[in-house]
Amino acid sequence: MSKRLSIEADGADAVHHAFEQAIADGGTAVFPADGLYGLACDPTNGEAIQRIHRLKDRDAGKPSAIMYFSNEAMREIIDSVTPIVRAMVAALLPGPVTLIVDNPEGRYPLANGDTPERLGIRQIDGPLSGLVVPVFQTSANHSGEPPPARAEDVHEQIAASVDLFIDGGQLTGKPSTVVDLTEVEAGGRWSVIREGALSYGDLESKLGGLELGG
Repeated sequence: MSKRLSIEADGADAVHHAFEQAIADGGTAVFPADGLYGLACDPTNGEAIQRIHRLKDRDAGKPSAIMYFSNEAMREIIDSVTPIVRAMVAALLPGPVTLIVDNPEGRYPLANGDTPERLGIRQIDGPLSGLVVPVFQTSANHSGEPPPARAEDVHEQIAASVDLFIDGGQLTGKPSTVVDLTEVEAGGRWSVIREGALSYGDLESKLGGLELGG
């Protein structure tokens, strides 16, 4: 049975401790991201990642993002990208975006699916801000079904199967905008793979002056 905590009732400190412990122990967690509820685990733990794939009935070859909750934790990635990409990441994160960056060092191969040379990264604000543990993350729904924006909308099978369930109340219901930055160095262009919570116009505004094209 899942351990269940509420950010409102139990407080951020208790939630932070429980989340970090669950990830460190190889467990899985449902947690509130910025717009939707997600599933998380240690991105280096193959067994935990397979549990998430089975819970979602998800193709293991489909890539997932690595989520960060602090600038400190993101340094491992920031130090490996080029200065222009680093500036773009700084302009967009934390925020409701998933950024696809080059991954020449092959970090987090279990999250990259069939594209090990690319890595999706996220950093969000919110009740989990400040945590230094990165996580493998994907939406907390069965594949093909709508992702949940409320704790009570998480499918009961998923809710009962994870080690930790964090109730963060009502979220925005908007998915992250997915932006591909892997062509920036070659051609100075970025592209939107999926428009979500951050509009194309807002992206142009935030990235204006950093590079040409879009």
